[in-house]
Amino acid sequence: MPPPTHIPPAFGSSRSNTASSFPTSASSSTPSAPRRRRRVDSDPDPDRERDSSPPRFAPGTDHATASPDRKRPRPEHYISPSTVTPTAVTPTMSAKVQGKRLEVIDLTSPAGSAGAATPPHHRPSYAHSSDHNNNHNGRPQPQRPTLQPHRGSRKLVIKNFRLPSTSTSTTTSTTSSASSVDSYYERAHAELDSALSCIFAEAPPAQPLERLYRDVEDICRKGDAAALTERLRARCEAWLGGEKMLGGLFGAYDAAVGRDGASDRAKDVLLCEVVDRWRRWNKVVFVVRGVYSYLDRGHLLLLSGGEGGRGKQGINEMAIALFRKAVFGSLKGTGAVTPHGKVVLEGLCRLVDYARQGIVDQPTPDERANEALLKDAIGMVRLCGVYGKAFEPLFLVTSHRYFEHFAADVSAAYGLKDYIGAVGALLERESARCDGFNFESTTKRQLLGDAHHVLIEKYSEKLLDSGSVARLLGAQDVESMAALYELLKLSGLQKRLKEPWELYIRETGAAIVSDTERGDDMVVRLLELRRALDIMIRDAFSKDDVFSYGLRESFGHFINDKKKISSSWNTGTSKVGEMIAKYIDMLLRGGLKTLPKSLLSDNKDRADAESSGMASTADEDAELDRQLDHALELFRFIEGKDVFEAFYKKDLARRLLLGRSASQDAERSMLAKLKVECGSSFTHNLEQMFKDQELAKEEMSSYKEWLAGTGRSTGGIDLTVNILSAAAWPTFPDVRVLLPKEVLEQINTFDTYYKTKHTGRRLTWKHNMAHCVIKAQFNRGPKELLVSAPQAAVLLLFNEVEEGNSKNEDGKPAGGCGVLSYEQISQSTGLQGGELVRTLQSLACGKARVLTKHPKGREVAPTDTFTVNHAFTDPKFRVKINQVQLKETREENRATHERVAADRQFETQAAIVRIMKSRKTLTHAQLVAEVINQTKSRGAVDAADIKANIEKCVFFFFFFSCPRLRVMLTCVVSTGLSTRITWSATAGRTTTWRKPAYYVVVVGEGGRRSFVGFAWDSDRTEVPRLPTYYIQ
Repeated sequence: MPPPTHIPPAFGSSRSNTASSFPTSASSSTPSAPRRRRRVDSDPDPDRERDSSPPRFAPGTDHATASPDRKRPRPEHYISPSTVTPTAVTPTMSAKVQGKRLEVIDLTSPAGSAGAATPPHHRPSYAHSSDHNNNHNGRPQPQRPTLQPHRGSRKLVIKNFRLPSTSTSTTTSTTSSASSVDSYYERAHAELDSALSCIFAEAPPAQPLERLYRDVEDICRKGDAAALTERLRARCEAWLGGEKMLGGLFGAYDAAVGRDGASDRAKDVLLCEVVDRWRRWNKVVFVVRGVYSYLDRGHLLLLSGGEGGRGKQGINEMAIALFRKAVFGSLKGTGAVTPHGKVVLEGLCRLVDYARQGIVDQPTPDERANEALLKDAIGMVRLCGVYGKAFEPLFLVTSHRYFEHFAADVSAAYGLKDYIGAVGALLERESARCDGFNFESTTKRQLLGDAHHVLIEKYSEKLLDSGSVARLLGAQDVESMAALYELLKLSGLQKRLKEPWELYIRETGAAIVSDTERGDDMVVRLLELRRALDIMIRDAFSKDDVFSYGLRESFGHFINDKKKISSSWNTGTSKVGEMIAKYIDMLLRGGLKTLPKSLLSDNKDRADAESSGMASTADEDAELDRQLDHALELFRFIEGKDVFEAFYKKDLARRLLLGRSASQDAERSMLAKLKVECGSSFTHNLEQMFKDQELAKEEMSSYKEWLAGTGRSTGGIDLTVNILSAAAWPTFPDVRVLLPKEVLEQINTFDTYYKTKHTGRRLTWKHNMAHCVIKAQFNRGPKELLVSAPQAAVLLLFNEVEEGNSKNEDGKPAGGCGVLSYEQISQSTGLQGGELVRTLQSLACGKARVLTKHPKGREVAPTDTFTVNHAFTDPKFRVKINQVQLKETREENRATHERVAADRQFETQAAIVRIMKSRKTLTHAQLVAEVINQTKSRGAVDAADIKANIEKCVFFFFFFSCPRLRVMLTCVVSTGLSTRITWSATAGRTTTWRKPAYYVVVVGEGGRRSFVGFAWDSDRTEVPRLPTYYIQ
């Protein structure tokens, strides 16, 4: 196929239309094309003003009478038939109009071809029409091609046009044509070879790249694409193996190794030079692909999906294969890498090791590390196809050795915290390196898996060391514990952290519970421990339920460890229950101001509360409710809840009677929580206490109405009495107090009213639990004093003493002048000992000193005297004077615990009887299990205590040989009642009773009695240890 010849495109009309320039009558009868809107480009002279052009008329017609010619206006360069000459006339047309004109080319005449090559500005405007298109004078006229926009123009494209040749010159023309074609392709190959040499030398080619592209295209169109591909492959392979590329590089390396040995420095240099050759090779291939793109796209890539899915390689794949073969070998068969390729891969692994250096003490990397070189080297081995077969196994082996050395060095030099930090940082760097330097995902997975095995699993004993973990937990190092949890989670060992976690909680909690010196802070310390552990679970363990369960189990273990608690506090009941009750009492009396800041909620707690639909803990009431919930969480761990009930009931009574509750809503909220937690039976008496308060208000309202109706005088005293049921309220010690006469009269009036209204009821007055408001006049104004009944009795005594201002020589007030001695106050009020001392201390030695003690001091002695402090002042009008609270003595505390233990024994005996009444027959083990199950909500009872209570419910006696024996027995029952049982032997028969028998009377409904007896084989002489109890 001859080389393409660039011929300018020639345009011709598809049809020639002949029409007269003047309208005739025949033209109107001739059917014409449908009328269309005139196109803008149909006007041959667009520069002419249409509105200003005068109307045109047919020749020979009077302008005044003729109608305007409605045909298309003639252009200004129109040549009339009278002025036409045989010579060509150059039209004066605009460039736009010339571009739209069609050229008629006669392809059958030699002039046609010549005209085709003639520049457009030398060509005539119109071709000659046929002979019959002449004017009336018979002279030939040039026909103007008629534009028909509605039909459009047609384009005639001529390719490979050849001039017609005569028969005599055919052979000569063919020979010359073939020789010119061969010379053209030889020239194209020469140009391509020269261009490759320039590209390899990184110099611009002599020929333009477009011409080189055309040469490649012509060769491919000829059908020599395969030969051209092989020619390109040979040139590239020869250049890669040349002195300026890999051939000279490997030769220089071999010479250096033979001279100096195979040092790491030489290997690193070889890697650097190979990567540099790879970069240069990529630049060369980029340019070559641009020149040979037609070969690549039109020949190689189109054939890449041939039969069997295997075809010819593209230029890019061919370039990669050539470089791989030159550096790493063919990798076929065994897949062995060439010695030089192995050195390159080893150097790449060392390059990674250089980046790993200095990660423990000094995070500064090795100066030999080169991130750009590493990234390009990884890309090279991946593109060359040696990554998975050669590089990845070698890299994993070297990484394994590095992990082992790292773990050994760090474990020997550092503790758990530093080891966790070093391992965590190493894993993060390895993961970031795999992502940043384009390692394969399989390599990253295997690398991190091996790191987890070496650094975590093999050193799990160090990571799970109880002492080390306890130190981190004690320091509340959330960050280190979170890192430890994440490390163990990577290897699936996070659940093994539960054992040191529980051990730390048990040891720390047991130490807090057994600390007798800081018993008052027991609950606060337990809550701080619980708070720290909750934060650890939330922030370090991702709210793992395993650790939450371990936390509950551990708290329940040390809180109910009776041996340690009994040895420390000498009580057989729960000391923690008592302290929790006192802590809740402190919260309900003082509110949040009594709490340390470490127990208050943080921002995360508030966010969690709001997301769960609860009130924000920023609200004081919501925060107080949250703190009560925390205290109840400790309460749930207690098995002996009866101790908590006893102390909580006692403190609640004081808060209600003395008006010390910070919030009635908080009191009722706490009662509702206890009811949900323990049931209505637990809170029955507590609810009754609130009901008594409401009933007392109604009773006082009725009493005041009665006073108003009877016209009795109140004496200026507003009396309020709280009537309490003795069964629901705790017992309080009686303190003798002599009340003022006015108050005593009002009390007697109410006592008469109440006994008259409620026949058969008896009132026991507890004056020491009363409080009142006294109006006092001082020098700086009146005040209202909120005091207790004993304080009020002492203060009112000074109203009866005649005031005076005289003093003795020593400066003390003279007797009988508003002065009362210790003995006088004691005789007038009936207060004795410590009660009087605490009352006087609160009035004369506290913050609000309404009395003055002589001599001054904080201790009250029997020789002291007291006067009214007329100079007393306070910014508040109503001043509350708190009574000095007497701390609970050990005897009182022990008595409370003993009372709880005795009640627990009665409850155990009642449970034994109740179980035997319902089950009829049980073994000893079954009975003990049932008793434990029924009494665990009130308090845990040991098996030995249950056995002792079973023996208390059974009466032991002997029968002896006696005919017609009638024995009267008295059996003790669990209800404290007694009954008589009559046993009779069969008349006329002697019955020998030598074996002991156990009997207990169970009192049933309706006064019916049934008997629980115990029997065994008559041949046995000893009572079996595990008897069977049954109903007779």
